[in-house]
Amino acid sequence: MTAKTAAAKTADHHETENPKQDPKDTSNRIKDPKDWTTGSEPMTGAQASYLKTLAEQAKDDDAYDPDLDKAEASQRIDALRKETGKA
Repeated sequence: MTAKTAAAKTADHHETENPKQDPKDTSNRIKDPKDWTTGSEPMTGAQASYLKTLAEQAKDDDAYDPDLDKAEASQRIDALRKETGKA
């Protein structure tokens, strides 16, 4: 077997194992925020900024809380997106 043939077989093998091409692969499905392993960490700066913007657009001063964790912020962002018609 030549090096070129071996490389082609290796490439074919990797293509069949590519999770982007395998619709049956569910390992990257979106998880519920309450199931996130990092959900209890403080919300990210991007979450804080977006949540603040959505709270202002919804005219809901109580929607933004700087002490939310990642999971809580994500859930609140989802609720505000629906409320403001951005979902």
